[in-house]
Amino acid sequence: MNLIHLKYISTIAASGSINKAAEELHVAQPNLSRVVKEMEDELGIQFFHRSSRGMTLTPDGELFVSQIRKVLEQVDDIEHLYKGRKAGKQRFSISVPRASYISDAFAAFSGELGPDDAELFYHETNAMQAIKNILEVGYHLGIIRYASQYDRYYRQLLEEKGLCGELVMEFSYVLVMQENSPLAAMDSIHFSNLTDFIQIAHADPYIPSLPLSAVRDEDIPQSPRRIFVFERGSQLDLLSQNPDTFMWVSPIPERLLRQLHLTQRTCADPRRLYRDVLIRRQNIPLTALDKQFITALTQSKRACMSCTE
Repeated sequence: MNLIHLKYISTIAASGSINKAAEELHVAQPNLSRVVKEMEDELGIQFFHRSSRGMTLTPDGELFVSQIRKVLEQVDDIEHLYKGRKAGKQRFSISVPRASYISDAFAAFSGELGPDDAELFYHETNAMQAIKNILEVGYHLGIIRYASQYDRYYRQLLEEKGLCGELVMEFSYVLVMQENSPLAAMDSIHFSNLTDFIQIAHADPYIPSLPLSAVRDEDIPQSPRRIFVFERGSQLDLLSQNPDTFMWVSPIPERLLRQLHLTQRTCADPRRLYRDVLIRRQNIPLTALDKQFITALTQSKRACMSCTE
């Protein structure tokens, strides 16, 4: 089994015909048929139902194709990262949680690039995908977020994967809402005050072995009305336009709060501590761009934390 053969199977499945796939791949039809037969024999499953109307996937074939397409997508990602790069071109890549202070640092960092050719990759995702991006896709840096009680778990995980981690920020989530929200006018905000408002949330699990429902239940109290949005820009749009919404967030830069007419408040009730940890491969030195971004990140973090003190 190799990548070329996996592509053959995926193309046949997409086209529904050996002949059409052969034309698309510029491969002789008998060769494709041979590859399919050999792989079916090797794995002990049948990929396709064959009829006069073409070829359709069997249940085993559907499962197999869904898995190989993930592999092929990862290969495409790697090729996209590296193919056609000029010699000496600077490259920076990082996977991060959905955090305004990190995106603010990235914006400042990108504005300080010199005239040399450069490619920058910025991916907002969950902790496990950030780790995977470093190990499998070729990203150089990542920032993972988890509840501090899981620190031992993640430290052990990073060690097993050959990654090192450095604490960026330890914080409790703050509340952010529109400037004219009734919440913003309260002298002190408690969990009980949130039940009449709409919570905007995303729910990436912190521990992959735990079911999502368990993670939600043990996290900060949830409002009975919730909107789940997994894209940070849309979350901020909702907050800025609907005074009945609020969100639990890591500290947001003051500049962005003013720009979107938002305000952030601490909650008077006890809250869990979270950690943002910068990760990278062990024994791989930081590049000049890595160091430049980390400087911008440190500055953004300090500015955010001062706003919540």
